[in-house]
Amino acid sequence: MGKWSRAELERAFDEYQRVALEAGISGDWNAWADLFTEDATYIEHLFGTMGGREAIRNWITKTMSQSPNDEMKYFPIEWYIIDEERGWVSCQVWNRMVDPGDGSLHQAYNFTLLKYAGNGKWSFEEDIYNPVHFQEMMKGWFAAKAKSGH
Repeated sequence: MGKWSRAELERAFDEYQRVALEAGISGDWNAWADLFTEDATYIEHLFGTMGGREAIRNWITKTMSQSPNDEMKYFPIEWYIIDEERGWVSCQVWNRMVDPGDGSLHQAYNFTLLKYAGNGKWSFEEDIYNPVHFQEMMKGWFAAKAKSGH
């Protein structure tokens, strides 16, 4: 048995998802950054490796406030696996854009690995994805937005 119960890991992951949705909708990513330990590591393959909660906060706040990232507001989880022994959660996250005005769906996925540190905090996140898929998704979203006149 691991350090934390499956129930605690589930609660922490549910909170992570809830706060990400709230942050995406509001544009305020501070509560999301607060889900990480002060010494957390975040690996984002396009943007690099960040060390520490404040570096994560600075990166996410800047990145998600810039266009068109500020139109990516929803992050539904397709599936997840909890490794109780390690205290890890692996999942597939859809990065979903707002409706471009025609009702069409535009999203691309990444795989995320989270390492739990206890007390509702995460000490590690790594996001793995193909940037070409995101570029193609964005092209489709921009085209749909232009066609719908928004």
